[in-house]
Order: sequence, then C-alpha cells, then structure tokens
Amino acid sequence: MTMISFRVDNNEAAEAQRWASALGIDKSELLRDALHRHLTRLASEHDDLTWVDHPLTADEGAIGQIAEWGPAEDWSDWADAAR
Repeated sequence: MTMISFRVDNNEAAEAQRWASALGIDKSELLRDALHRHLTRLASEHDDLTWVDHPLTADEGAIGQIAEWGPAEDWSDWADAAR
C-alpha cells in the first residue's frame, strides 16, 4: 500500500471522523473506501467507449437471447404450495 496525504477543510475532517466513529471503522478505512468508490465511478463513466471499441461477439451476445425466453415452465399453480 502507498501512503497518500492531502489537506481537507476542518469541517470535512471532523465529519469524516464522525462517520468513521459511527460506522465503527478507522477514518483511513472510510477515506480509502470513498476514494475507491469515486475512482470506480469515474472509470465507469468511460465504459461506453470500451463497448464501442470492443462490442460483444455473437457468442457473448447469445446470453441475451436466453433472457428473452421467459420462464421455462409455468409455476403459478404452485402459489398455494406453502400453505
């Protein structure tokens, strides 16, 4: 792991400590998780470019056709089985 140090507003530092205490975790863990989530969100904003550059193959798209089949059997007559 690498140490990252940065400055924040006093109110935000206090709020981070309050949340960490309320959640029962270290402030460092709270900030690591927040940074990870933010970086993941930023990366996901560029997923559309990946799909354009590398569209699904026919084999990868086949699973979508299965989803359109619907239920394999009609189980509605089992609705009262738990009674």
